[in-house]
Amino acid sequence: MSTQPMILVTMTGPDRPGIIAAMTGHIAAAGARIRDIEQTVTHTLLSLSVIIDFTTGDSDQKPLIKDLLFLAKEWGLDLDFQVIDEQDYRRRSNRNAYVLTIMGGEVNAAALARVSAILAEHQVNIERISKLTQGQLRCVEFLVTVPEAFDVKAINRQLLHAGATLGVDVAVQKESLHRRAKRLVVMDMDSTLIQIEVIDELARIAGVGDEVARITDQAMNGEIDFNEALRQRVALLAGLSAEALEQVYQNIPFTPGARTLVRILKRLGFKTAVISGGFNFFTNRLKEDLGLDYAFANGLQIADGQVTGRLDGPVVDGARKAELLEEIARREGIALDQVIAIGDGANDLPMLGRAGLGIAFNAKARVREQADTHINQQSLDSILYLLGLSEWEMAELDQ
Repeated sequence: MSTQPMILVTMTGPDRPGIIAAMTGHIAAAGARIRDIEQTVTHTLLSLSVIIDFTTGDSDQKPLIKDLLFLAKEWGLDLDFQVIDEQDYRRRSNRNAYVLTIMGGEVNAAALARVSAILAEHQVNIERISKLTQGQLRCVEFLVTVPEAFDVKAINRQLLHAGATLGVDVAVQKESLHRRAKRLVVMDMDSTLIQIEVIDELARIAGVGDEVARITDQAMNGEIDFNEALRQRVALLAGLSAEALEQVYQNIPFTPGARTLVRILKRLGFKTAVISGGFNFFTNRLKEDLGLDYAFANGLQIADGQVTGRLDGPVVDGARKAELLEEIARREGIALDQVIAIGDGANDLPMLGRAGLGIAFNAKARVREQADTHINQQSLDSILYLLGLSEWEMAELDQ
């Protein structure tokens, strides 16, 4: 432990090559030790901070401070320094850190002001702000430190409501190794990977759209459970030709950014999966089309070129989705903390809850409030911002 107080030295001014070399050269020559260092450059303005101390108690700090003052003047920089208590340094070093990602069509001053005010109300300190988009400010990442008694759910609720008013999404994640080391992404199909509900489209072609919609409403109102509702709706599809299923697939509108998301994830070495309460006729084709590693859904029985109105195998409901997520992770040797799950419906909640990061994508209010994270963005590849990827890094990976 050092026997003298530490000194925080900060230099600000025009950025140019050689500043770090000159500053650290003086520190080394003085026999001082660097305890911490950080630099940021905004446009052309440099901010460089170094915490130093001396390994021996009889070292004189004044010559080094004098040398650094001359250095700053020579380079056209402003220099400031302050004494730091060792105990306070250790307390701040043992930080409890989170990352906030703010994204939207525009992250304006009003949004930043409101989010920052909520953080201040909870005694959360912003340590670093990074811009993740080029040109217009559309995604900003905050690194924050929080007090020991930090209620992440309470602040999430406030940020959810504030974001809805301001037209931005705010995602809160614990800053840890697992945040930066995700390895598996599991996605729902309907209204997540693709922009339609397949069963509604099939019902429209079969001429039973109103009947299927009525059963869906009953299930949403809790009048019948998901499994029974699915079986009733599938029964109404009896007689539909297999060609009609192929026609629906050929005209499926992918969610904007879906192909880009999967392409970049694959280049980063992720495993990818689709787990759907829909039908494997479609998920199997998505798996082949997008190059996914896994695909699971309900088996839609087809005989003599027609839908029989029955299912093959067990129903893939919310509980089964969560089980399948765990099975994939176990097969790949991936910890659940390293899994991302993306969905929009209530039957996705068990899966979202099991993953290290569960994301409600353009979901209903109930799902948004129960999921770890929610985003209401047009493009599915906005998920990549939550991994800390910047827009220019995405562009490089997608070449």
